[in-house]
Amino acid sequence: MRREAAPILIVGGGPAGSTAAITLARSGARPLLLERQRETGDALCGGFLSWATLDRLERLGIGAEALNPAPTTRVRLFARGRTAETSLPRPARCVSRRRLDGLLLAAAEAAGAQVERGVTVRAAEDTVRLDDGAELRPETLFLASGKHDVRGLARPVAARGDDPMLGLRVRIVAAPGLTRAVGEAIELHLFDRGYCGVAVHEDGSANACLAVHRSRLNEAGDPEALLAALGEECPELGERLAYRTGDEPVDAVANVPYGWREREGRCGLFRLGDQAGVIPSLAGEGMGIAIASGASAAESLLRGGESAASEWQRSFARKLAGPIGLARAIATLSERAATASALVALARLAPPLVHLAARLTRVR
Repeated sequence: MRREAAPILIVGGGPAGSTAAITLARSGARPLLLERQRETGDALCGGFLSWATLDRLERLGIGAEALNPAPTTRVRLFARGRTAETSLPRPARCVSRRRLDGLLLAAAEAAGAQVERGVTVRAAEDTVRLDDGAELRPETLFLASGKHDVRGLARPVAARGDDPMLGLRVRIVAAPGLTRAVGEAIELHLFDRGYCGVAVHEDGSANACLAVHRSRLNEAGDPEALLAALGEECPELGERLAYRTGDEPVDAVANVPYGWREREGRCGLFRLGDQAGVIPSLAGEGMGIAIASGASAAESLLRGGESAASEWQRSFARKLAGPIGLARAIATLSERAATASALVALARLAPPLVHLAARLTRVR
């Protein structure tokens, strides 16, 4: 199939785009998926897959064991010397994006989708312009570019706020002591103007993923200085970071518009994943939103054609309102020293509240 003749174009080969491609291809459509990376990389991501997301992946033919044989069964919270721990409502999995994206892209190709790697979309205005000079005019566009905006369809700058959030991530090589310390838990370390999630992924390495306000990074000076300061401020986090060899890079993404949702739609355009709504990473539902949006948007196109995009976008925004609103409220409290400590104390006294919050921050 010539790419110029592809009526359905998917921009982005992450969980959202691949899920849309699988769903469409299994129903007889043959979408064209463009992924800017030639090789599947390890995108900056916490890597948490909830029980609800695992159910969706199972329907796509990807079982939990293929993602990570070790389940994540508990959540552990830290703030200002206080600790709380409880079970998750159901077992989850923590997995690298390299593993998840690789499995999903392979499934998309096996289903019949056309996948081109190493192709960057420069703009999506009247036409979709590629870095190789080609211009495409698809009937339907699925925008699944994740945290990376595309010219012509960028999310509003105002959504970032006056003190925007940054995403930072460091992957720590596998170490028996670190694996024992974290165990089958997803950890949340709360600190002034940010938080850090720590989990063990399928290869035994630990993923430490931070959401932090720019002002906090500016005060430290650079990412390494910030990690050193947090290691002193949060002793348990410092113990995890002490397993670093010193050679691990600190990955970063700027200006993440947590709390933003696309409330309007237009004919022929489906915005997926972080291009549809950005939930605070503390909730562990970013990939859940990506996969849910990819599947439901594809089903909407199959049922109603390109004209269904506008109503789908508005409907999906309504579904995101509750999870994103609650996650944003919890994240705001967690970023302040006094309220973060109170949150952990409350979680310790009433574990059912943690279960309730976990359920209410899942996308339907």
